[in-house]
Amino acid sequence: MKKYLILSIAVSCFYLVHAQQSTRNKVTVYLSAKGTDYRLSKTETLNLSAKGQPVETEVAIFVDPNKTFQTMIGIGGALTDAAAETFYKLPASKQKEFLTAYYDADKGIGYTWGRTNMQSCDFSSDVYSYVQPGDKALNTFDISHDKKYRIPFIKAVDAVTGGKLKLFISPWSPPAFMKSNNDVLHGGKLLPEFDQSWATFYTKYIKAYEKEGIKIFGLTVQNEPMATQKWESCIFTATEERDFVKNFLGPTLQKEGLSNKKLMVWDHNRDLVYDRASTILEDPEAAKYVWGVGYHWYETWTGAGMAFENTRRVAESFPDKHLVFTEGCAESFNMDRVNEWSLGEKYGYSMINDFNIGTVAWTDWNVLLDEKGGPNHVGNYCFSPIIADTRNGSLIYTSEYYYIGHLSKFIRPGAKRIAVSASRDKLLTTAYLNTDGKIAVVVMNNGDAAIPYSLLIKGQGAAINSLPHSIATLIID
Repeated sequence: MKKYLILSIAVSCFYLVHAQQSTRNKVTVYLSAKGTDYRLSKTETLNLSAKGQPVETEVAIFVDPNKTFQTMIGIGGALTDAAAETFYKLPASKQKEFLTAYYDADKGIGYTWGRTNMQSCDFSSDVYSYVQPGDKALNTFDISHDKKYRIPFIKAVDAVTGGKLKLFISPWSPPAFMKSNNDVLHGGKLLPEFDQSWATFYTKYIKAYEKEGIKIFGLTVQNEPMATQKWESCIFTATEERDFVKNFLGPTLQKEGLSNKKLMVWDHNRDLVYDRASTILEDPEAAKYVWGVGYHWYETWTGAGMAFENTRRVAESFPDKHLVFTEGCAESFNMDRVNEWSLGEKYGYSMINDFNIGTVAWTDWNVLLDEKGGPNHVGNYCFSPIIADTRNGSLIYTSEYYYIGHLSKFIRPGAKRIAVSASRDKLLTTAYLNTDGKIAVVVMNNGDAAIPYSLLIKGQGAAINSLPHSIATLIID
C-alpha cells in the first residue's frame, strides 16, 4: 500500500511540475533606461511560443528553472544615525513617501534587509558610546542615545515590512578606553584585557535593542577591520579576528542565549576576503561560530573590475558558509551628480555578479542622506539611493534606487537562484524562482547600443529588445 501511495504522490508531483512549466506563457517586462521616462515601468507583456535552438549569430538568454542554487535572504540598506536624523527633518508626508518607496513590496521596492551601527560611526552627527569611560564591567551600559532618532526610525521601517525586517549590527570601534590608541577614531587595536568586556558588549546591545522590540538577525565582528580611518575604526588581523571569535565572541553569544544570531566575519573589501575567510574558517573551533562572510566593494582594483573572483573562491572553498554583501555606496557626494545614470549601473553590475557568485543578501550603505551627503561628523560625504533636500523637504530618487529596485522588488526572500546564461557578454543577467512560482530574470545592458535578443526557457521563447544603458526585469508567469 505504501508503495502505491508513494508512486501516486510522485506521479502527482510530476504532473504538477510539468503543468507549471507547460503553462508558462507570459512575460511581463519592467524597464528603467537612460534617456527615457522608464523607471521601473511596466512596458510590455509578451507571449511565449515554441522556439528551437537559436542560430550562432542570434543573441539569446537561456533560463533553466530546474537548476537551483542559493536562497535569497533579502536586499536592503543601512539604517544609520545619519539616515534616521535626516528622516526626521522631513515633513510627515515625505516620511511616509520614503517608507513606502523603500519598504512597501507593492508600491515600492520591497526592502526586507538592513544594517545598523553599534555605537557611533562616520555617519553619525557626533561621537558617542553606550558606556562611560573606564567602565570595564559595562555597568553604565545605556542605549538612550539611539532612542531619539534611530530606534523609532527602525521601528517605523519594520512596521511597513509587516515585521519582516531582518537587521544585522556592526561596530565601528570599541570605546576609547578599550583600545591601544585610547581613541575611537584613527584605527588602534582592542587591548587584550578588554576582549571579554567587548564580547559582552555585543550581547548587551542585542538584548537592549530586542527589549525595544527590534529583532536582530545577526552581527559582524568589526566594520572594515584592516582600515585605519579618520573616523571610528579598529584593526583586527585575520588571526586576531579568528581568536576573538573563537575564544570570546562566539562563546559569549552562546552563553548569553544568542547563538541563533548569525555571526559574519571580515566585513571589508573583496581584495583580501579569501585570506581572511580561510584563516578563520580553516580553524574548526572558530568556524563553528561563523555563519557567513561579509564583504564591501571599495577595493582598489585594476583590470577586470571589482574582484568578483575572490568572493567566488570563498563560495567554492567554504560552501557551508554564507556570502553577504554588507556595504557599498558611491563616494564623493556632489549634488551636481545626482542625475548621473552611472551611479545605478555600478549597483546593477555588482548585484548581478554578486548573486551569480552565491551571495544570499545584499546591503546598500545609508538608505537616506541629506543634500550634503550627510550628516557625517568627519566630512566623509556619500550618495544614497534617495536623497533628502532638507532645505525644501523634497526627495530625490537617483538611478541607484531604480537599479536596486529591479532586484529587490521582484526577487523576494525565499526565492531560489536558477541557472541563466547570456550568449553575449554585453548582456549581464541573473534569475530567480520565487516562492509563488514566478520567475524573475534581470537583464542589464550598460552599452551604448540596443541589443535585440531572444529569451528562451525550455523550448519556449520571446523576442525582446534591450535598450542602451538599461536594466529590465522579466517576470515569467
